[in-house]
Amino acid sequence: MDLAKQAKIVDSIHDTLNDFVGQKIKVRANMGRSKIVENVGVLTQVHPRLFIMEVERKRGRTARHSYQFADVLTGMVELSQDGEPLFGEFIDDTPPEPAPENIKLFHDKEQMLS
Repeated sequence: MDLAKQAKIVDSIHDTLNDFVGQKIKVRANMGRSKIVENVGVLTQVHPRLFIMEVERKRGRTARHSYQFADVLTGMVELSQDGEPLFGEFIDDTPPEPAPENIKLFHDKEQMLS
């Protein structure tokens, strides 16, 4: 995926999350080493590269968690509301179609010149 396409997707994530400010959403974050954290909280702020949620803890305390849009893009962070995901798959894992037989592919400059 080229950088221009990624930038457009990040902008669309930003714009979509702006619509959810003040609402409760569920975050499922892959923290690495088989550790997955799930939290439900209120989306409080959306910044150019990240968003901040306020999550309730024990005894009425709250905690702030921040997540990057890039993590949503790569699937490391999944967002949902009422069991419905806010975003689908951004990265297409299907392999590219093979080149047609009548097109010759060159692997180096010497092949191309011969």
